[in-house]
Amino acid sequence: MGTKKPTKALPRPRFALARFFFDLTTNQKFDIFIMICIFLNMLCMCLEHHNQSDTYDHVLGYINNFFVAIFTVECGMKLIALNFKYFTIPWNVFDFVIVIASILGQVLGELMAKFFVNPTLLRVVRVARVGRVLRLVKGAKGIRTLLFALAVSMPALFNIGLLLFLVMFIYAIFGMSFFAYVRKSAGVTDLFNFETFPNSMIVLFQMCTTAGWSGVLQALTNDKPPDCDPYIKSPSSRGDCGLTAIAIPFLVSYLIISSLVVVNMYIAVILENFSQAQEDVQQGLTDDDYDMYYEKWQYLDPSGSQFIRYDQLSDFVDGLEAPLQIPKPNQLLLVAMDLPICANDLMHCVDILDGLTKYFLGTLDVPAANAETDGPNDMRKDRPKDYHPISSTIRRQREIYLGRMGLKGFRSNVEKRRHERECREPILERAQIDELIELDELGTPSLDLHHNHTSNLIIRRLSKQQQTTDSNRSSTCSFDARSSC
Repeated sequence: MGTKKPTKALPRPRFALARFFFDLTTNQKFDIFIMICIFLNMLCMCLEHHNQSDTYDHVLGYINNFFVAIFTVECGMKLIALNFKYFTIPWNVFDFVIVIASILGQVLGELMAKFFVNPTLLRVVRVARVGRVLRLVKGAKGIRTLLFALAVSMPALFNIGLLLFLVMFIYAIFGMSFFAYVRKSAGVTDLFNFETFPNSMIVLFQMCTTAGWSGVLQALTNDKPPDCDPYIKSPSSRGDCGLTAIAIPFLVSYLIISSLVVVNMYIAVILENFSQAQEDVQQGLTDDDYDMYYEKWQYLDPSGSQFIRYDQLSDFVDGLEAPLQIPKPNQLLLVAMDLPICANDLMHCVDILDGLTKYFLGTLDVPAANAETDGPNDMRKDRPKDYHPISSTIRRQREIYLGRMGLKGFRSNVEKRRHERECREPILERAQIDELIELDELGTPSLDLHHNHTSNLIIRRLSKQQQTTDSNRSSTCSFDARSSC
């Protein structure tokens, strides 16, 4: 996972026409239309035959020009949409070369036939357009699995090929020693014989596929006249006759070793790797899943910075395809992954992919070996220089939870203090009123300032209560105006 990095997405043009062509050419339906045109063009190429009429030839020419025009328009639209970045994609370069060759073949065909080269060569180059069908491999997972199995099998197949060449080399030397002067008949001809080392390798390669071995056996077992002449002058003491006692073990042993053992080893190796690849596809994650992950990543990180914001994580994981997708609500699962969070609430692509992979494999709770020592060093190798984690999803969730608990306690404390203050104010007012009443009744002298302040306070309280009583009474009268007022 660390070897792959998100690539910078192709920027969407600013101009209206280029933006329209960009949206059109990057649409999957447009690719399907181009693939259909390629198949139809292949079909038209197959319709050509010998001694076709002029009308038939003109119709095929018009159809071919039509397809050339379609592919030229496709090339032009992509050039306008992508500008110079069009040539950064290998398939676009291949299409551009084929379109140029097709146009030269159509427009300058006769001129080049007279002065430069035969236009047939350009028509052969135009047939290379069929190679564009290989783009279908990108959308066919079954074909990709086969190609992957074949690619993985190449080292083993190379070793088996060396073993087969060693066996053929030994038997070629052995055949040249005993059957170099055998009369040419049945399966032994001017090409398939044991006279020279190259011819011996050719006939042995033919027999390793179990083809023509019976004819070769018949020629090598001709050891009596009139099938051969033992008295003919030759370096061999047997003339041009074969040797049955040696020919039968020679060919039987070679066929068993080469055809029944070595060649079948090719099939066994390929089938083994194919079954392994098929098992990986069904039970685990493949490179296609990782490619899908980074394709989705480009939509949120078009600049290729390898980071996205923490608030985009839930939508990003929900937008992935199976098996990496975690549909909403997924907040608790993402928190349980304990993903690192860098400065400015940024998250790295490899950290998210690592968490999704562990979740898919069910190893979130399994601690990695030597995680405290080797883990940080290995992690730094796969991360950019500005990778500085300062928190994690679990730590962030704890901070949010503690913040909510602190805010809730603060609010409850404020409400409690406010309630106590509201309950204490009436008691203080009543105590002051009772104190003034007692002072008036007992005739106790008091400071004028305090007496006046307290009297004013009592007057204000009484007037406020009187106003409240009047407002309640007026509201009651207005509500029951029809009956009581």
